[in-house]
Amino acid sequence: MVGGGAVATRRVPALLAAGAVVDVVSPELTPALRAHADAGRVTWIARRFQPSDVDGAWVVQVAVDDPAAAAEVSTAAEERRVFCVRADDRDAATAWTPAVTRHGPVTVAVTDDGDRRRALAVRDLVANALESAPPDRAAHTGVALVGAGPGDPELITVKGRRLLAAADVVVADRLVPGLLLGELRPDVEFVDAAKIPYGPSAAQEEINRILVDRARAGKFVVRLKGGDPYVFGRGGEEAIACAEAGVPVLVVPGVTSSIAAPALAGIPVTHRGVAHEFTVVSGHVSPDHPASLVEWGALARMRGTLVVLMGLKNLPEIAKRLIAEGKDPRTPAALVQEGSTTAQRLLRSTLGDAATDAAAAGIRPPAVVVIGDVVTTLE
Repeated sequence: MVGGGAVATRRVPALLAAGAVVDVVSPELTPALRAHADAGRVTWIARRFQPSDVDGAWVVQVAVDDPAAAAEVSTAAEERRVFCVRADDRDAATAWTPAVTRHGPVTVAVTDDGDRRRALAVRDLVANALESAPPDRAAHTGVALVGAGPGDPELITVKGRRLLAAADVVVADRLVPGLLLGELRPDVEFVDAAKIPYGPSAAQEEINRILVDRARAGKFVVRLKGGDPYVFGRGGEEAIACAEAGVPVLVVPGVTSSIAAPALAGIPVTHRGVAHEFTVVSGHVSPDHPASLVEWGALARMRGTLVVLMGLKNLPEIAKRLIAEGKDPRTPAALVQEGSTTAQRLLRSTLGDAATDAAAAGIRPPAVVVIGDVVTTLE
């Protein structure tokens, strides 16, 4: 790759994904390319191009905006019978890069005879067709722990949605976006984990049993969980149960409400000069309960942002404990109810008044509690 600017930045990742050994010749690099070089993914030759740089190469890509310099590279490549791609002048090139789309294991490349816009349009049509094509269900086995995001069905990852379309069995939590479930094939076995008629611990054991049982029967199982599987979602317990049973597990991270809900309500969990850290804790256990693992005293002394999930019920006790441990009751606080959905609500308050204000406003679960100066940063 000759050049270290924007064009090279766009093209290098595809070369690396194809397994190419990439040398980048350029006096300067963009920060993204510099990161690749620092990580050892590419070799940076920090100078202007020399004809000998082409020696031993299979293909040369020219990504400079100087026609004379680009022509020099083309000449050196032609003399050595090496393919040369020209970003500045396709007619002067001896090879072209196609418009590419990737969908799971399928890669489609569309080339053209000069009409790049048409090739891109065809590429996009193919991409849309692949999205709607029946998935290769035989390619998937075991259990996939998929994070569905905070509530908006469009916030599930592309990979998560693709695996969901390939599932034979879907075991879903109550906070999973309902529109995602409406897209399941008619033959998919759907298990509503919220309706398993046991206590919390026994219900988790039953979920683990279902995951293992269906996977051992040759079914591809998607365990669809709100937010991220490993953020207070018991995904670790399910992964352990599958591993102990010899069932392969694939984890697909999800957008966690601990970050998404505040962000969508206009609250950044970190902000330069305001908060250099944020801590996410579960509030489902009262601070005074023997089962609590949270060091509330340490949290009270922190200057950053505190995000509490599942803490609405225990918010009076949580606020009281933080204040008792030294947290200023005037610290800004906010509650975001059902973040990312059409029912999203935002309540701004202070640590000392948050519980009372939430009750008066009728805030209901699921709600994310944010405590810290970031609450008023963008107000």
